[in-house]
Amino acid sequence: MTDQPQSLFSAVDALLAAVDGGGVLPALDERVRLREAAGLTQAAVAQALGVRVASIEAWEAGRAEPKAERLEAYRRLLEGLSRRFPASAAPSGSTEAPPRPDPGAAPPSAPVAPAAAPAAPSRPAAAPGRQPARRAEEKQSAACLRTAAAGGTDPRFENGPLAVVDVEDGQVRAYCTGGLVLDVPAKSLAALVDWTLVEAKLGQPKLSGPGKDADPLLVLTRAALERYGLPTTLTEEERLAGRIPEGHKAVKQLARAQWKLTKRGFGPWARIYRPATGSERACVQVCIPSWNALDARHWGHAGQLPPAELARVLGVYASRVMTPRGSTAVTGLELMTALHPPTRASRPDADGKRHSEHNPGSLGQNPVDCAPCEAPDGHPLLAGLPRVHVRGPAEKLFEEAYDWARPMTDDECMLRHLVGIDVNMAFAAGANGLTVGLGAPTRLERPVFDAKLPGSWLVDLSHVDLSRVKAGKEWVELDGSLLPSPFTPKGEHPEGPAWYATPTVAYAVELGYEVRPIEAYVRHESGRYLDGWYQRLRDAYLATMSDLGVGADLAPDDFLTAMNGYKARDPELAIVVSAIKATVKGGLGKLRERPRGEGWRPGQPWRALARPTWRPDIRAAVISRTRTNLHRKIVKHAAFTGQYPVAILSDCVVYAANGPSPLDFLPYREGRPLPGGFKLGINPGLVKHEGTQTVLWGEEVRERFNAPELNLARYIKDGTVTDADNGE
Repeated sequence: MTDQPQSLFSAVDALLAAVDGGGVLPALDERVRLREAAGLTQAAVAQALGVRVASIEAWEAGRAEPKAERLEAYRRLLEGLSRRFPASAAPSGSTEAPPRPDPGAAPPSAPVAPAAAPAAPSRPAAAPGRQPARRAEEKQSAACLRTAAAGGTDPRFENGPLAVVDVEDGQVRAYCTGGLVLDVPAKSLAALVDWTLVEAKLGQPKLSGPGKDADPLLVLTRAALERYGLPTTLTEEERLAGRIPEGHKAVKQLARAQWKLTKRGFGPWARIYRPATGSERACVQVCIPSWNALDARHWGHAGQLPPAELARVLGVYASRVMTPRGSTAVTGLELMTALHPPTRASRPDADGKRHSEHNPGSLGQNPVDCAPCEAPDGHPLLAGLPRVHVRGPAEKLFEEAYDWARPMTDDECMLRHLVGIDVNMAFAAGANGLTVGLGAPTRLERPVFDAKLPGSWLVDLSHVDLSRVKAGKEWVELDGSLLPSPFTPKGEHPEGPAWYATPTVAYAVELGYEVRPIEAYVRHESGRYLDGWYQRLRDAYLATMSDLGVGADLAPDDFLTAMNGYKARDPELAIVVSAIKATVKGGLGKLRERPRGEGWRPGQPWRALARPTWRPDIRAAVISRTRTNLHRKIVKHAAFTGQYPVAILSDCVVYAANGPSPLDFLPYREGRPLPGGFKLGINPGLVKHEGTQTVLWGEEVRERFNAPELNLARYIKDGTVTDADNGE
């Protein structure tokens, strides 16, 4: 007798135990039905369960199943939804799925979105008095939201993070997220601030344990500006100053009511506050689109949207990134601090009291000096240099994105097309998993290079020969003349010692060459400070692109099709995508913010230096890693295909090809990309199609400007080149 029957019985018993223990989930179709019946997006469920959207997609498609605590939480969600939306409640014979929810409909304090609002909602009517006007189905969705959201809805912020204040038919109304409208009784600007803090129930919970809740944001339309005695536009003098005069009657009115303004005054982004008493904050942020608060380069036409639509756009951004604190650059920097606050509460002392202490993994409360090589020109550390002195590579760290191009070869000129591919969220991907310094630098002489030590290294990399490099464990032969150097932004071969960030030097070692640093400034206190920042922005980007019909698991052909015209599917969500990408680049740029007027002179400190987040070394490390990541893919591609880039601009790479599609030169085999090379997809670090022009167009443009190395990547998207682009 064999053991097979016994093993079969054991397997059956294990299956029954899994059923009894709740380890068996509903059928795949039922999981989708329950989620859609509740009006929840995959992104909302993913955020509540602390996983990626791709995980929810896999669970609903049967490609994977949740494990451990995720299994219990997911089962609990599905059971709760099945009680609220039993299968019998669906119309008999109906196969039509419920409408998809509006990504901006949820109060950002909850990690899930309620039922759908129209993509372009008309202005809903407000109920009389101070109570919000809600339809019955919105109340039902909100009740479901409170049950399904992890941790529930914070009652302090039940009306969302922000409101767009407008005046219609003489009545002041506040348009919140999810189609909610509040009547505003305030007759003055000071009263509006009081109403916001006392009655409006606006704001957003903190993003991390030791952090602070986000202040409510009021967006004032032109009509609201007129109602509260503010100019609808700024004069040229006010625009240059970035604020209205301190003597303006509206500013005086706030002062009489004991409200204060920050040093930047009352400008496009204003902060109105009273000094905190204990842990209670009294602060309201104000955004004024007609004063150019929403820069069209990053927010598109958001400033011209009607109030309800503008509330939707800003609400989606707030729920997925954070409540805007200023420009996208300012918000990107503030997000870093919100995820890693400088201090936390200590353990209770002998008297049971808690004190403020350094929060490990943060940049702390006090700024630290950069290394002299990391200091930009005009920094106080360089005050002793002659005014006419120009620092060279051996004196100045110069880690910047690529701006490189070369003449095309005869073989490339025989091809028909120039195809540009663009790396998605390239700088965010460069920040992912990057170890950066958290404290002040330490100077070392003749150190042994350590790739785990973040910092700046003075080293000669001129001996690195790109015609013979290591790709993995094997040496490969390449045409080095057709490759840019990975060590300089212009792709030029280094000629001697120069300062480089750790990722650049580590890449030289990876290519198979020995490095011997002459000097270094390293930071022994280090950590992956930007990981949470990257994950927050990555998830926001993927969720918004998914809402626009571009999923994370599409086949190459399907991905290219989905990306074609994706912005037209929902122009408002396309604005959010642009703002998310600008938040990445702007936030990193703020790490090395330069003087902004204010009578600054070289050698004097400027305001940004007083921030703990003024860290040019972190910015340099991210750019260094982004550039070397791109070069690594280029080398892999060249070694496998013999194809070399014609031009590179930041995260855009142009190749000559016989066809107009990236698939005409990317070496896919049975749908699989080259390992370590370029891969089509929407995830950060993968690539999309940037644009295609003809080889004849490229040659004609270069001939017109007599510039054989004109960077065609700058114009590949639409082919438009003006004389102004070339200094004429």
